[in-house]
Amino acid sequence: MAFGKTVLVTGANRGIGLELVKQLLKQPNRPEIIFATCRSPDGATDLKKIAEEHKGVEVIKLDVGNLDDVKSAFETVKSHVGDKGLNVLINNAGILHLEGRLQDVTPELMMESYRINTIAPTMIIKEFLPLLQQAAKNESSKPMSCARAAVLNMSSKVGSIDDNSSGRNYSYRCSKIALNMVNKNLSIELKSDGILAVVLHPGWVQTDMGGGRAITSTTECVEGLLRVSEGLGEKDNGLFYDFKGKLIPW
Repeated sequence: MAFGKTVLVTGANRGIGLELVKQLLKQPNRPEIIFATCRSPDGATDLKKIAEEHKGVEVIKLDVGNLDDVKSAFETVKSHVGDKGLNVLINNAGILHLEGRLQDVTPELMMESYRINTIAPTMIIKEFLPLLQQAAKNESSKPMSCARAAVLNMSSKVGSIDDNSSGRNYSYRCSKIALNMVNKNLSIELKSDGILAVVLHPGWVQTDMGGGRAITSTTECVEGLLRVSEGLGEKDNGLFYDFKGKLIPW
């Protein structure tokens, strides 16, 4: 089942976010409007070029850690979608501090990771909830899916306690674990609205964040993420999948 008519992607100026925009445009039944957000649109050369070449791509300024930006982005999206609402919100933007061992951790690193990776997506979902609810209502004849209304939170396998065999990276691991709990809460609270909430792990991807040793290309990663997302339904609500569709234990 394809994505709905309107999709918003945070952190869309590079890496996974930019590739999501590119591949959403290639879908047979592509969304009518793709809202691609980033902190500095003026410097997002590749993203702006895509928007110039493709109708229905709207580039919006959004520093996810800035609540004023979040509110402004909401108003912009609302003005475009009207009564259509927002079918899919993809919380992709994040931050990675490689502080390593316990001796390297600082309160500042922990708080910054939590602010961007956990608090920011939570506040974005809170702000955009009325538009998600509107989309779910409009498509009430459809089952829970990305074709109706969904929140897709980009987490990481390192946010799995069960999978942790190497330790280190305290701030990133803890912030992603917290995001996973946010998503579980959402899956319970928003179920009555018909809004799906799922956590996704993109893999170790060849991006600025993933580094040169990463093993998965952005193309392979996003192809997988979209394939998995299109197949999500009520049975997957609140769960945690990697880009190949494998269920990740908590």
